[in-house]
Amino acid sequence: MKEKNENIPDPKKIEKELGEFLNKKFGGSVKIISPSLAPKEAPVSGADPSEGRKKLVNFDIKPTELIAYLDQYIVKQERAKSVLATKICTHFNRVKHLELSGDPEDRITGSIKSNILMLGPTGVGKTYLVKLIAKRIGVPFVKADATKFSETGYVGGDVDDLVRDLVKEADDDIELAECGIIYIDEIDKIASSRNLHGADISRTGVQRALLKPMEETDVDLKVPHDPVSMMQELESYQRTGRRSQRRVNTANILFIMSGAFSDLAEIVTRRVTHHTMGFGSSLTKNGNANQMLKQLTAEDLVEFGFESEFIGRLPVRCILDSLSKEDLFSILRMPNNPVVLGKRLDFAAYGIDIVFTTEALHLLAERAARENTGARGLVSVVENALLEFEEKLPSSTVSKFVVTPEVITDPGTQLTDILADENRDTFEKHYLAASETEKKYINTYISDNWKDLSLRHGLTLSKFRSELVAQYYCAHVTELGTAIKTIKAYYEAVKKIEVDFYQKYDLNIVFEEDAVDFLIEQFIKHYITSEDIMTKIYNDFYDGLNLIREKSETNRFFIPRTALLDHEAYLENLIRKKIS
Repeated sequence: MKEKNENIPDPKKIEKELGEFLNKKFGGSVKIISPSLAPKEAPVSGADPSEGRKKLVNFDIKPTELIAYLDQYIVKQERAKSVLATKICTHFNRVKHLELSGDPEDRITGSIKSNILMLGPTGVGKTYLVKLIAKRIGVPFVKADATKFSETGYVGGDVDDLVRDLVKEADDDIELAECGIIYIDEIDKIASSRNLHGADISRTGVQRALLKPMEETDVDLKVPHDPVSMMQELESYQRTGRRSQRRVNTANILFIMSGAFSDLAEIVTRRVTHHTMGFGSSLTKNGNANQMLKQLTAEDLVEFGFESEFIGRLPVRCILDSLSKEDLFSILRMPNNPVVLGKRLDFAAYGIDIVFTTEALHLLAERAARENTGARGLVSVVENALLEFEEKLPSSTVSKFVVTPEVITDPGTQLTDILADENRDTFEKHYLAASETEKKYINTYISDNWKDLSLRHGLTLSKFRSELVAQYYCAHVTELGTAIKTIKAYYEAVKKIEVDFYQKYDLNIVFEEDAVDFLIEQFIKHYITSEDIMTKIYNDFYDGLNLIREKSETNRFFIPRTALLDHEAYLENLIRKKIS
C-alpha cells in the first residue's frame, strides 16, 4: 500500500514545480491559485469522468449516397470515389452495429481494420477527397504530413499526438474521438531509401511507431513532462479526488495514408516485365504510370521501402488518375469548385462581383495543364492572371468584372479599358451577358441532378425552384448546397407563416405551391421578412376571409399566386362562390 501511495503525485510538489516553470517562463505575471488541499487517498479510475458523450448510432450513410455527394465536388476519380466511399461507410456502419449490440464479446478476434492507402500524382484531389468525406459523415478528422514524423526520428511521440489531436477535434469527447479519421499525407516520404546500405532507422522507425495505432492500442492523453497536461491532472485530482487515466483506444480509428509515389511505377514495370519474359511469351508494353500502378502488389511497396508489417495494415488501396486539360476545365465549371469560388470571394471582399466566361475557363485550364501539377496548377494560373486586377480594381469605382480570354492574354490593355469611364456601359453589358450564361449553366446542372439534390436536401426542386437556386447562387458567393439550403429555409418560413396566421387570427390559410414559390422569390429579390409577409397577408386578406368564415362557416382557404398578385379579384370571386 505504501508503494502504491508513493506513485500518486503529490499535489504540493506538482504545484511547486509548475510555479517554478511559470515563474521562469512568464516572470511573476502568471501564478497558480490552489483552491484547497487534495484528499489524502485517491482511488485510481480508468474511466473518463465526462458525461453526455456522443455516439455513432446515428450513422446511416450508404456508399451510393456518399459517392453522389463526392460527385458534386470531385471530377473523374470514379474508382477512387467508389473504393473510399464503400470502405469508409462499411467501417463506420460496422462500428455502429457493434455499438448498438452493446456486447464487447461480439467483436471478432483479430478483426482487421480497412485502413486505406491512396496513390496518385500531386494535385489530383487526394486530400480534398478525404476532407470532403470527413465533413459529410461528421466524424472527428485530423490531417498530418508524414514528413513531420521524419524529423523526430523513431521516438513515435508525434504519432500519439495525432490521437490526442483527434480528441481535441471531438471537443474532448473520447468516445467520439475513438470513431475518428487520421489522415497522413506524403506517406511515401517515410519509405526507407533504396540506395542506402543498412537500415534507414529514422524512416523505418516512423513506420514501426505507426503499427500499433493503425491496428489497436491505448494512447494516454497525458503527455509526459507537459506542464499543461500536469495542470489538468492536478485540477481533476483536486476536484474529484481521483487520478483519471484518460486513454484513447484506436481500434475503431480509421487511418488513411496517401502519397505521390513517383518512382513506384518503375518498380511495378520491372516486375511485370520480368514475369512475362520467356520462350513463347510477349513482353508487356510499358503503359503510363497510372496504368502500371493498377497492377500494384505488396511486394512492390516493400521494394519501394516499406516494412511488410506496415503495408499489411493498409489492406485497401486505391489509385487516383492524373488530370487532363478537359478534366481541369470540368473542375473549374463545377459549382462547388473552391478555385473560382475563392476568387469570387476575394473580389467580393472589395465589393466587386466577378464572373468568368466559358472561353476564359478553357484558357485557364489549358495553362494549368502545362504546369503538370494537377488541380493545384489551377490556383496558380488564376492567381497570376488576375493579380493585377485584384490590385487596381478595389481602388476604382468598378463593381462588376467579367473575366474574358482577353483579360488573361492582355491584362494591361484590358485593365486600362475597364478603368476608363467611357467604356463602363460596354463592360456592364458584357458582365450581364456572362452572368446570364452562368445562371443558365447552373440551372442546367441542377436540372440534371435534381433528383439527388432534392433527396439530399429534403426539398422538391421544381423547374421554378431550380431557377431560384441558380439565381441565389449567382448572386452570392456560396456553394450550391448552401444555396439550396437557403431556398429550403425560405420555404419553411412560408409554411410557418401559415401556422402563425392560424394561431394568431384563427384563419387556416394554405399557400399553394406557386404562391410559395412567389413568396420565396420575394425573399430573394426584395429581402423581405416573415413579419412583412404576415402583415401584408393580414392587410390584404383578413377582412374578406373573416367575412366568408362568418357567412359560410368555411375556415380553410387556399391562396394561389394569382391571389397574391390581385387579392381583391380573388376575394371577390371567393365571396361570390361561398356566400351568393
